[in-house]
Amino acid sequence: MSGTTKIIGGIIVLVALAFGYLIVTLEPSDDSKALVNEATSDSSEDAMTSTEAATDDETAMAAATMEESEPTGDNAVVNSGENPTLVIAIGGSTSGTIEIELFNDIAPGHVARIVQLANQGKYDNVVFHRVIDGFMAQTGDVEFGVRDGSQTSFAGRGGSGMADLKAEFSDEEYVEGIVGMARSNSPDSANSQFFIMFDDAPFLNGQYTVVGKVIAGLDVVNAIKKGDQNNNGAVEDPDYMEKVSVR
Repeated sequence: MSGTTKIIGGIIVLVALAFGYLIVTLEPSDDSKALVNEATSDSSEDAMTSTEAATDDETAMAAATMEESEPTGDNAVVNSGENPTLVIAIGGSTSGTIEIELFNDIAPGHVARIVQLANQGKYDNVVFHRVIDGFMAQTGDVEFGVRDGSQTSFAGRGGSGMADLKAEFSDEEYVEGIVGMARSNSPDSANSQFFIMFDDAPFLNGQYTVVGKVIAGLDVVNAIKKGDQNNNGAVEDPDYMEKVSVR
């Protein structure tokens, strides 16, 4: 390989690390039917690298911190065994309401986080920053994805400021209407971002925590403004979650 080729290759890798938090193969080859992760709770390349290289002790420490700061009062999840409903009013190029049954029975840690952020109003006005026709619509970046904020160009890189969540994988399959949690390369790195499936994607099964399913408003989901498939689903003037509540 020539020196020029190596330099060009290095530049490509750096650009991918800086901007390609999730690289998706919509029609994966037989050799690799995998989704290479898309979101990270850290806002810098160095932070992402440190998350991926975290030791078991560091992961355990993060989990312990989460348990110590478990939400209470208005921010607490409903009683064990009850599945709350996330109600999302959509704004932008389309409008309507989406209702999502949250699977507190199979992903209680992730449901608690979503309920907490919703009750605090953190999801209000957060954009669908990445929407790929025939695949999924992603939102939930409460750090960089707020519609009225000044850093929406970084949407997809942020989290909630709270500790990442330990994976809660299950046998639930990724089919139309299923809601999953976005993460980086570490299985235990989901934080605040989630995605709603437009179609079945069996290659995601067991790889991302399933946190719920759409029980009303699937037509509204399908009408969410799509992004540029040649730019990893990035959306210009995206639709957004106008108001998010829990019942």
